[in-house]
Amino acid sequence: MNLMSMEMICSACGADTLVRCEARYDGFKKTGEYFVCVSCGHEYSNASEVPFKVKEKEPAVFTDDDRPVKINIFDESEKKQNCRYCEHYIKNPFTQRCGLNCREVEATGWCDKFHAAKDTKKDNGKKNSNSEIEA
Repeated sequence: MNLMSMEMICSACGADTLVRCEARYDGFKKTGEYFVCVSCGHEYSNASEVPFKVKEKEPAVFTDDDRPVKINIFDESEKKQNCRYCEHYIKNPFTQRCGLNCREVEATGWCDKFHAAKDTKKDNGKKNSNSEIEA
């Protein structure tokens, strides 16, 4: 049970409170569970006796018409022109480098010597040269 389903209005004290689930034991063997009002300690023998609060449906304040329009700054051809998609881009856990000029680069950087990397999905499961260094 989550916290929202543990809310109740106690039939003994009338308080708007929580209910605590306790284990019932026979020696060291668990035989069942019972529920206790946190405010007054009234015991309920099973979950069907507990007067749980019914969560009311929250009013819909906003609709899909209120959401902002998604803005696309780049078209598809511009997205693939940065270093991340270049065949010379070398990924490393500590830094990224360009294989042409051996300089540190950003994944979002770009230069005039861009060459699109091979698509890994078209290579029948072979890994892209960017994902591992060949020996």
